[in-house]
Amino acid sequence: MLITVSLLVLAYLVMGKDVQPLIDKVKNVDWRAKIIALMDKLRPWALRVGRATARPILQFYYVMEDENTSTLERVMIYGAIIYTIMPIGMASRPLLRIVGVLGDGVAILFVYNKIKHKITPKIRAKVEDRLNEWFGVEYEMVTK
Repeated sequence: MLITVSLLVLAYLVMGKDVQPLIDKVKNVDWRAKIIALMDKLRPWALRVGRATARPILQFYYVMEDENTSTLERVMIYGAIIYTIMPIGMASRPLLRIVGVLGDGVAILFVYNKIKHKITPKIRAKVEDRLNEWFGVEYEMVTK
């Protein structure tokens, strides 16, 4: 049910509709359990898509984990992550695949614009630590 509600919340927000009735349906969700379960899905996805693509999704994850994140923000983030990493609606035709990727991008950008103020230096550091754990340490090029 949480996946459905989360995806509906994203769609409703994009369309400018009231989401409060949907938020009321998930107000008693055990977010700790959902967050822990989500990390198990993130690693295999991240290793498939690469470090740069995984970075914003991990930022979302750590914002969702923060105790100061509201239920609405958690639902939006959860919906964006699930929409991006799960093979929901995998299309077989090339044109439909392109539309699917564009949909992922729209979901990520929409949620990012709503929660970017919550991506703190501490969250950025957690993201880089996790990416280094998964992909190895990335060295920045220093130019003179």
